[in-house]
Amino acid sequence: MNTKQFFKKKINISERHIAKTISWRFIGTIDTLILSWLISGSINIGLQISGFELITKMVLYYFHERIWFSSRFIDKRKRHLIKTLTWRLIGTLDTVILGWFFTGNPLFGMKIGGAEVISKLILYYLHEKIWYQFNFGLSSRLSIKTNSSPKK
Repeated sequence: MNTKQFFKKKINISERHIAKTISWRFIGTIDTLILSWLISGSINIGLQISGFELITKMVLYYFHERIWFSSRFIDKRKRHLIKTLTWRLIGTLDTVILGWFFTGNPLFGMKIGGAEVISKLILYYLHEKIWYQFNFGLSSRLSIKTNSSPKK
């Protein structure tokens, strides 16, 4: 592999991580806005929490994606499930902290985080299953899997 091919593969992989980060954050922000609004009773609180989460969650999600891309899980179902659970743990902790910070009440943070555990586990699992169907940015991973499969 020459230098040009190496950098092209790196760029394609990063594009995938960025695209997944943006698509998930759009879904997650809408969910956070609605849940924060319903639980706090204030659209302003919902906007503050979901607005700040745009930044914190995009950064956290990008690094989560980079770590999981290196994983060697072969079983798709286990991969989706474990990846979903690890992300939800990180995401819930972030939401609880932000909910507490913006409301001044740790109970509101825990309520919002608790509601998100259920809604976002479902939404994230579906997001992962959909993205797994697309080859966008995966040419290097697909060629590695194809080239490393046992010869008959």
